[in-house]
Amino acid sequence: MTATAHPAATTPSLRRRALGVGLTVLTCVVLWTVGAVAGVDYTVENPGQPAFVVNLGPVILFSLGSALVGWAGLVLLERFAGRRATVIWITLAVLIALLSLVPVVATEATTGAKVMLGLMHLAVAAVLIAFLPRRAR
Repeated sequence: MTATAHPAATTPSLRRRALGVGLTVLTCVVLWTVGAVAGVDYTVENPGQPAFVVNLGPVILFSLGSALVGWAGLVLLERFAGRRATVIWITLAVLIALLSLVPVVATEATTGAKVMLGLMHLAVAAVLIAFLPRRAR
């Protein structure tokens, strides 16, 4: 009896989290596309490395990877930190999002590229914070 009730209870959470991952990627794709249509040059240069153009592929790959790592981290915290998991995870998500802006600011790129890439970094955190944590019952 509890075996059938458990999957039904976790399905909305699983769906919401999967939706959050999908929306994270979609949001970054939309932001990148808006920038590209507006004429943003996504070429970035870092000291000692050749110039790199941030195309749609890396945007999808890194937003998806970040979302899945965030989800896995939350699941681990829920397992081991109990009721504090959500607060800890959101705090970490905000801190990591802010730290992820350091390379964006430090890299050589146009202002438009820095703005759009920074917005993508913040969008990942915002969407994941909105969708991944469990909702109060």
